[in-house]
Amino acid sequence: MDGNMKTVTPPRDAYDGSRIKAFVATNPILGPAARAVARTPVVLELRRRLGFRDSSAYWEKRYQQGKTSGVGSYGRLATFKAEVLNDLVAKHNVRSVIEFGCGDGTQLALAKYPAYVGIDVAQGSIDICQKRFAGDASKRFFLTTKIPGDLAPADLALSLDVVYHLVEDQIFDLYMRALFKHAGRFVIVYSSNKEEPSGVPHVRHRIFTNWIEKNAPQWHQSGFIPNRYPEDHKRPDDTSFADFYIFELKN
Repeated sequence: MDGNMKTVTPPRDAYDGSRIKAFVATNPILGPAARAVARTPVVLELRRRLGFRDSSAYWEKRYQQGKTSGVGSYGRLATFKAEVLNDLVAKHNVRSVIEFGCGDGTQLALAKYPAYVGIDVAQGSIDICQKRFAGDASKRFFLTTKIPGDLAPADLALSLDVVYHLVEDQIFDLYMRALFKHAGRFVIVYSSNKEEPSGVPHVRHRIFTNWIEKNAPQWHQSGFIPNRYPEDHKRPDDTSFADFYIFELKN
């Protein structure tokens, strides 16, 4: 061992699984191979003990507690997203939209979609949206496990602030397959697209475009719209690390 190498001491609050993940992933002495530790059963068990079982349970609990879909669906971030999406829908004559991760419907209230189907993993989300848009026949909502088998692909499949919340590899893969399966012309993903520790157990940054290149080669990225309000740690409630990635089915 190099006599100049300093002893690496984990943070005192290393019982927090997210901090272990950040510590391992960013420490140069441990090396890239050690980053796999962040996804071992040990860390997953720590997450469970700290109240984070999985992404689905996390969101179900949020809605049961009366919490919202998050700050990204409010204020200037919500306005920015609505302006971008409404413009793209009108520009490309999109007649139908399906969204995987409709949340509490706050962002949807700003949308101008001719026909819309909202999908969510949390029953609480579906209940809120069905009540909120009860008088709007152009909108339908389904739990992820109850998507009609005969549901036709929509012109646009939409994913807003969801991908980086899919911390489990298998859930991420299933989600992406469903998203592209139900798209007829366009897919729009609003997310981070990088590999770095998040510091919290319910957020996992990943380069999701790698999945598309490998598993959905018939789609190509036709557009990118950077966030009007890029991440600023001093203003976490009205800035974001997410950008718009636009994909189109190849001819």
